[in-house]
Amino acid sequence: MPSNSSSDICSYFSPTQSGRGVDGGRLEIIGAGKSYRSNGSKVEVLADINLQIEDGEFVAIIGFSGSGKTTLINLMAGLIKPDCGRVLFNGKPIEGPSPDRGLVFQNYSLLPWLTVRDNVALAVNSVFKGTSSAWRNGQVEKYIDMVNLTPARNKLPAELSGGMRQRVSVARALAMNPGMLLLDEPLGALDALTRATLQDEIGKIWSRDRKTVVLITNDVDEALLLANRIIPMTAGPRATLGPSIKIDIQRPRDRKELNHCSQFREIRREVFAYLKNSAEKRRSQQEQPIIALPDIQPRVFQSV
Repeated sequence: MPSNSSSDICSYFSPTQSGRGVDGGRLEIIGAGKSYRSNGSKVEVLADINLQIEDGEFVAIIGFSGSGKTTLINLMAGLIKPDCGRVLFNGKPIEGPSPDRGLVFQNYSLLPWLTVRDNVALAVNSVFKGTSSAWRNGQVEKYIDMVNLTPARNKLPAELSGGMRQRVSVARALAMNPGMLLLDEPLGALDALTRATLQDEIGKIWSRDRKTVVLITNDVDEALLLANRIIPMTAGPRATLGPSIKIDIQRPRDRKELNHCSQFREIRREVFAYLKNSAEKRRSQQEQPIIALPDIQPRVFQSV
């Protein structure tokens, strides 16, 4: 698994891969699989992954921890390559990381010696080298303001809360103007109140910009609140994608009102049932057969 080091982060900002003027954000995965070596043996993490995401969609992929969700989004980001099959972005094979696909990691991945502004500016200045400094500065300030961090723009990551750090990560990804935004469980480590606040922010950003978004999560309610489509994953190993479920609930969505929405309750029930059945099926496949032992009685020896 690739690490989220500063070199991994900076690879997104390479102008040679930027391809600015992105033609939307359409992604297609055809028959992809991925495996790793563990203790000398091969472990198949993903198998027969087929997925099509259209420009402007908000798709949530949901599954259990350890089912291969991060491996899947790393394939989309170009951090790793599939062992088989193809991953295409706007019809072209993904060969590596690119600012055309902005990735927000689980663990913030900010450079600790740079301020909020400088973390965002690093991405903007690297991707938009051909533009004026005034335009780049405006781009930085625009997205810092979009995530409500203007008062903290000169603070270091160590001076920020977890929620604020994740806001910086979102601002940095959006400021590169990617065709697709990839969110790898970005809110998983946050407290409930901060998580709800950032969910609302992500929903507002999508409604305003309508960029293609892929959200990896293990929270069914979060997926229902934000996405247009939910795709559950089967339990691993050899995880694959389940049936796609469209969400036609009107926006903006209010989490309190959703509890009274019959469609919300039905989809929620459907997703939970699929995940539960998948886990039970995988568990039954992994159970070892019971071996019947012969009925042997000990032999008694008498002394002479």
